[in-house]
Amino acid sequence: MEKEKLEQMLAKKYQNMGALIVQKEGKQVYEYYQQGCTVDSPFHVFSVTKSVVSLLIGIAIEKGFIKSIDQPVLDFFPDYQPDKREKTIQKITVKDMMTMTAPYKYLIGPYTKYFSSGDWVKASLDLLGGRGKIGEFRYAPLIGPDIFCGILRNATGMSVLEFANQQLFQPLGIDVPRDVVFASKEEQMEFYKSKTVRGWVTDEKGTHTGGWGLMLTSSDMLKIGQLMLSGGIWNGERIISEEWIRSSTVVQSRWKKLGYGLLWWVIDEETHSFAALGDGGNVIYVNSKEKMVIVIASYFQKKAADRMKLIKEYIEPMFSGR
Repeated sequence: MEKEKLEQMLAKKYQNMGALIVQKEGKQVYEYYQQGCTVDSPFHVFSVTKSVVSLLIGIAIEKGFIKSIDQPVLDFFPDYQPDKREKTIQKITVKDMMTMTAPYKYLIGPYTKYFSSGDWVKASLDLLGGRGKIGEFRYAPLIGPDIFCGILRNATGMSVLEFANQQLFQPLGIDVPRDVVFASKEEQMEFYKSKTVRGWVTDEKGTHTGGWGLMLTSSDMLKIGQLMLSGGIWNGERIISEEWIRSSTVVQSRWKKLGYGLLWWVIDEETHSFAALGDGGNVIYVNSKEKMVIVIASYFQKKAADRMKLIKEYIEPMFSGR
């Protein structure tokens, strides 16, 4: 597909998209912006946050703050007392949660109760476990992943943003300047559509969100993708181990035909292609065989057009094999 036709299609079918960047072998080969966006425009990346948290957990393990992902989740919350009848939660490990194979006590997320609780980590712990089986894929989009940030907070003694700035964001030149706290539901709804806010959402206790709530620019997303492609090296400095990146991006569990690693989706095992995917059409896609990183940053829209279809059918073929 010619670039002109591609951009006509993007403007027509992907109207909530703000930025698209393609990088190959470390060089930017294409960029496209709409809605008045630039490379520095911030976006709420929704579940891409999970994949960033995966990197932070890997770094915390390498630094000795966390022993391993095989530790039980409750090891990190000694003051939390589950219901005595609740046995499953005591067996759930960090890895079970990272592979989305931990059970929860809800079918439909009790979002009103969760958001109004003020302590989203405890609210998530209260919903972890139940009668489901450990090992069965159960994707937790929002309620649940905050536990990861509770683990990081308790293990490192720092807020997650402090740890991220020290170990990941600042080395990559990513600016996430502040905590974002909502005073009302209306503020939260406005945040989803914001084109100016920069930061990372926290609950009233000051614990950052694990499954959503992070604001990044398309440039920031590209840096994270390139870090993954380069095996954890940035400007000659090792940020995270190559082994953690490999473990994060190979199939650890499956949902239907799609593989899942450690908070990263595995798109194609043959080309070692993987992605961080966020609601509304936010994507960090890495094709290791083609040494390609594709980033799509979007504003929230219900039932947004499929970004992976766009990448696989149109964008990737335009730049593969060059």
